[in-house]
Amino acid sequence: METILKSEITCPNCGHKKVEDMPTNACQFFYECENCKTVLKPNKGDCCVYCSYGTIPCPPIQENKNCC
Repeated sequence: METILKSEITCPNCGHKKVEDMPTNACQFFYECENCKTVLKPNKGDCCVYCSYGTIPCPPIQENKNCC
């Protein structure tokens, strides 16, 4: 299965959505919503903001590997 590198992040504060390119060499722990400027952090048990707020989990999780 091919790894998907784009994920749509939805801000839980204002509902703003944006498609972002996910990094393949590091986890992204913080993400600032461009609409309301809220800084998102991963939910407890998730490794990154894409796993918490994205439509597609980060590349390591997609590949059944440990994330960061």
